[in-house]
Amino acid sequence: MANGPPIRVLSVLDPSMPQNFIRPNKKIHESDDVSAFLTSKAYTDIMTWILQLNRSMFPLKLPDNTIQPWIINSDAIQYSAPIRQLQRLLLKLEDIIAEVPPDTGPRRFGNISFRRWCDIVESRASDLLKECLPVELLQRGTSNADSTTAETELKAYLLGSWGSGQRLDYGTGHELSFLAFLGGIWKLNGFPKADPGVEERAIVIGVVHPYLELVRKLIKTYNLEPAGSHGVWGLDDHSFAPYIFGSAQFSPAINENDLTPEEGSLPNAPDPGDVAKANIVERERQTNLYFAAIGFIYDVKRGPFWEHSPMLFDISGIRAGWGKINKGMVKMYNAEVLSKFPVVQHFPFGSLFTWDRDPNAIPPPSTIHTTSGPQARPVAPDQGMPSVAAMRPVPGAGTQAPWAKPGAASPAPPMGATAAPWAGARRDGPTGSSTRIPPTLPDTSRMPPGPMAPSRAPWASASSQPAPSSSGASADAQTKAPWAK
Repeated sequence: MANGPPIRVLSVLDPSMPQNFIRPNKKIHESDDVSAFLTSKAYTDIMTWILQLNRSMFPLKLPDNTIQPWIINSDAIQYSAPIRQLQRLLLKLEDIIAEVPPDTGPRRFGNISFRRWCDIVESRASDLLKECLPVELLQRGTSNADSTTAETELKAYLLGSWGSGQRLDYGTGHELSFLAFLGGIWKLNGFPKADPGVEERAIVIGVVHPYLELVRKLIKTYNLEPAGSHGVWGLDDHSFAPYIFGSAQFSPAINENDLTPEEGSLPNAPDPGDVAKANIVERERQTNLYFAAIGFIYDVKRGPFWEHSPMLFDISGIRAGWGKINKGMVKMYNAEVLSKFPVVQHFPFGSLFTWDRDPNAIPPPSTIHTTSGPQARPVAPDQGMPSVAAMRPVPGAGTQAPWAKPGAASPAPPMGATAAPWAGARRDGPTGSSTRIPPTLPDTSRMPPGPMAPSRAPWASASSQPAPSSSGASADAQTKAPWAK
């Protein structure tokens, strides 16, 4: 098979070249700063890193025409020494929970003991990093006048990964910080060189998944609030990454030269609609990140699935397979995480993820996603800047709630939330399907990513009617959404 175009990977810094490390600091103060972020080198690196990890989770076509899926706790995945050290770091952080039991006093939101947990982690962060990363990596940059080292930058992202001790909350911005922490280690050549996808896959299953499990324990132990939650209009109260990587696990298999598929599923993969079946969720959560995230929702929420998670319920009606869901999840991450002021406003920028403009970027169009925070004071128009996006859908002002009728006036959801950018409303009207047929989506495995505005339904096709959960229905039947006809 002829080789296709090269696949983008996060660049590694040359250890022989001097590197001026910078203490990471806040740059996003108002809405216009989000547009600047979307043209920055940091944005390019973050999206490249996300897509690199995502591609590694697609099942692999083997030379004997068999397929190797990637599952949690699989013997097929070997962990390098740096990954095992990071696993030990997570275990040490989990042990701190036992040192700081939740306060038993009356409380309404969050448990104040979480502040103590965060204080302890901050006081031990340098020692923990020294235990899991090589000293020569952490001490790079010691010749700087202000003695800012690689450790300074990595520690900022590590400490930003666990939620806010001040607000007693956790959300996708904190998850982003942990992904940046791992990406920073990658850029510093902290992971061994291996065949494409091998080390990235081990990072997702061996580090990202245990991180998510630890975060879920923190949320339940300290009753952490969602940070910047969209309520029922959001995908998930706390996380996004497991839906990207978990949908890749169930997507069609690829080899090293294949483009990531835009539709289809791994043979014998569960149906997307199975997220509404508690018994299947309990089974699949043991091996798949997507279902593990759904399982946590079942752990902490009660009531019909369509009621507390309508966006995920809409997505469960996708008939084109997990490949299409994965493609849409990447687009939605761009729109709902990286393009949202409330999410990215606290992300700090240093030298590993720099605020400097990417010379290949173009200014992103202004959307509700980038104008959901404080507005900028009038300034002179900036010069046009480049973006890594080769294609970008026409921007819209978010997407209406999945049950809203086209053309009906309805109040905007909090923070301009976007309904699942691929899911159409689950309805079976003979002529009134709300599903849109999307334009051809860009291949994100080989194309430089860019700030892609949300679209109503970039991958949804008409879904089958969910079985109502009225009396007499089976326990596994999906609950019919109240707006479905």
